[in-house]
Amino acid sequence: QVQLVESGGGLVQAGGSLRLSCAASGRTFSNYRISWFRQAPGKEREFVVATTWTTSSPLYADSVKDRFTLSRDNAKNTVYLQMNSLKPEDTAVYYCAARSSYTSDYQRAANYAYWGQGTQVTVSS
Repeated sequence: QVQLVESGGGLVQAGGSLRLSCAASGRTFSNYRISWFRQAPGKEREFVVATTWTTSSPLYADSVKDRFTLSRDNAKNTVYLQMNSLKPEDTAVYYCAARSSYTSDYQRAANYAYWGQGTQVTVSS
């Protein structure tokens, strides 16, 4: 199995930027596909971005497209989520998640077996 640890969250003003990291340990990192989800208070966990076996580029939720960028450093076993032009509605706990098998429903949280502990992102207006 793989262990995931997120970092990089914090408090930022609207329009600002943050970079989240998801460090993986355990099994071979390249065998997994990493995604990010977020969960705001009182809301369900929401898909943010996914990497898949069938596309070369990450797949983003419409709400973050053109503002968030996912990158991956296999040598460091780390995935990064660069978040720009942050909005108050981006406030949430952000989780990275990993799966080792293919699914077409990459936006469904239940399809991910491995999760980090989450990191809080707060965007003030």
